[in-house]
Amino acid sequence: MSADPIFPFSMAQKAQFVSSLPEAADVVIVGGGIIGVCTALYLARAGQQVTLVEKGRVAGEQSSRNWGWIRTQGRDADELPIALEARRLWRALAEDCGEDIGLRQSPITYLARKPRELADFEEFAALASEHGIETKLRDAAETARFMPGMSRRFLGAITTESDMRAEPWLAVPALARLAAREGATLVEGCAARKIDISAGRVTGLWTEQGFIRTSAVLVAGGAWSSLFLRAHGVSIPQLTVQATAGATVPLDLVHDGAATDEHIAFRRRQDGGYTLAPGGLARLLLGPDALRHARRYLPALRANPFGIGYAAAAPGGYPDAWRTPRQWEADAVSPFERMRVLDPAPQPARLRAMAAGFSQLYPQLGPIRFKRSWAGMIDAMPDIVPVVDHVAAIPGLTVATGMSAHGFGIGPGFGRIVADMICGRPPGHDMSRFRFSRFTDGSKLRLGPAL
Repeated sequence: MSADPIFPFSMAQKAQFVSSLPEAADVVIVGGGIIGVCTALYLARAGQQVTLVEKGRVAGEQSSRNWGWIRTQGRDADELPIALEARRLWRALAEDCGEDIGLRQSPITYLARKPRELADFEEFAALASEHGIETKLRDAAETARFMPGMSRRFLGAITTESDMRAEPWLAVPALARLAAREGATLVEGCAARKIDISAGRVTGLWTEQGFIRTSAVLVAGGAWSSLFLRAHGVSIPQLTVQATAGATVPLDLVHDGAATDEHIAFRRRQDGGYTLAPGGLARLLLGPDALRHARRYLPALRANPFGIGYAAAAPGGYPDAWRTPRQWEADAVSPFERMRVLDPAPQPARLRAMAAGFSQLYPQLGPIRFKRSWAGMIDAMPDIVPVVDHVAAIPGLTVATGMSAHGFGIGPGFGRIVADMICGRPPGHDMSRFRFSRFTDGSKLRLGPAL
């Protein structure tokens, strides 16, 4: 594995966090992605003894494989106040880290090919205005002036210039190092196996390195959360979808921000290249959970019927593979040890389409070459917003998962909220949209935005 920081993390890289597992902690976090790391940081700042266990590497999965957008634009109405807070927190955390994580103010633009997209933009612009966000609607001529050099003429666009970007593979490990400096214990290469429950309450966590006493466990395992929770009788309709991305070689500057239409998304990186991805397109790897929860996903599929591709089966060892065990003993090797890091291969056809699409949009760049390419597994929910809630049936258990490809940018906001929830403090936002019970209480699910 090259030392080039453009590539997401994997088990080939040396562990940074090798602390011994303590005998006890106030809170134990399962999962070393952006949500787990930020929660650990804010719990440490609240004076809690917090231990985070990660089966592979901190930021080894989707937290280092995302687009790097930190946006308020296009957010679900209930996510928007949290995204605003997260944007503020990113600035403060970047200073606290003392490292260059690539954080830059960076306009984010959605481009419209169809009239209905313009109508959606107008709806969000009204919502943004209510929250004091300066979001600009552009007609076709204004769009062409704002993003010169594009070969295609769009009907219009919407831009939020106060949004930001950062380099995920730099930012999340830097936040983890900050959390460790402020008192959190992080342990890589340590899979959580099972929660210990006595008299109906959380009393500890069994890991491959032994047992740790605690009265509070947070499951923030991304694509693995559903599998882990199901072994404890907790069912969430979470699926994992695969998305391909690539980092180009350095290119001439055509747009110093991020933009997307329905076919391609791109973002300028600090090394002078662009991160490219198919705009809104992902692939569902079919397995038992995908079939079990298919009915709940029908509204999202109807709203975006061509936004998902399908694979006949998830590869062996993946969370929803047909042969992945759904039950295991606390003293036996678990599925989480057998698959330390989800590292799916990028789809060659997608990479070719992305390169061709970007080259067609900006023909002055010539043929597009990638220096790195990768894929990640996104933890998705039927209504495209996460579950962030206590599990009432098991006191001491909290879940923060299903970020639906939105987790990186909003991570500090949810991390701060979850830390306060675990400490028994008010979260500071209306969290009813993200409640665990929304899938069972008979309420109608409301779809959030797809991006």
